[in-house]
Amino acid sequence: MNVLLDYLPQFRDGFLGTLAITGASAVIALVLGVVIAGFRVSPIPPLRAFGAAWVALLRNTPLTLLFLVATFVVPELLFQGASPFVLAMLALGCYTSSFVCEAVRSGISTVPVGQAEAARSLGLTFGQTLRMVVLPQATRTVLQPLSSIFIALTKNSAIAGAFSVTELFGVAKLLSDQGYAIALIFLWVALAYLVITFSISGVFRLLERRMGVVR
Repeated sequence: MNVLLDYLPQFRDGFLGTLAITGASAVIALVLGVVIAGFRVSPIPPLRAFGAAWVALLRNTPLTLLFLVATFVVPELLFQGASPFVLAMLALGCYTSSFVCEAVRSGISTVPVGQAEAARSLGLTFGQTLRMVVLPQATRTVLQPLSSIFIALTKNSAIAGAFSVTELFGVAKLLSDQGYAIALIFLWVALAYLVITFSISGVFRLLERRMGVVR
C-alpha cells in the first residue's frame, strides 16, 4: 500500500494516460475499421484490394514494429514534431482497425443479401445501402467481438510506455527501477487494468441488453 500512496500522482497519471490512449485509439480503430470493412465489401475492385492489403499487412505485422515505424519513420515523412502520444495513438488505432474491420465484415455477411438487393431496387447507392440498411443490422452481431477487441487494445496500450508515453506500465517500470518490489507494483497495475477492462465489458453488455442481443 505504501508504494501506491507514496506515488499516487504517478499512478493517477499512468491510469489517466492509459485511459486516454485507449479511448483515442479505439475511436480511430472504429472509424477506420468500419471504412475499411466497407472497402472490403465494395463492388469496386481497387477498394476491395486496398482493404484486403490493409488487413493483411497490419494483422501480420508485430505491434512493436508498428510502434517503431510510427516513432522513427512517420515523423520524418508525414508528421514532423508529432508528440509520442499522437504517434502511439496512430500505431494502436491503425493496428486495431484491421481487427475491427474483420469483425464488422463478418457482421455484414450475416445480413441477408435480400436486404441489400431491396435497398438497391429502391434506388439507394452502395454507400447509402451500407450506412442505412446493412450496418444497423450488422451492429448486433458485431458487439460481442468488438468488446474483446477493445479489451485487447487496452492491454496492447502497455507497449506505448516503452515509447515515452505516460501510461500504467511505464509507471511500473519507473518504480521497479527505483527498487520497489515488482510484485506489489504489478498488483496495483493489474487492478487498474481490471477496472478499465471490466468497464469496457460493462458498457458492451449494456449495449447488448439495449439492442436485445442474445448470447
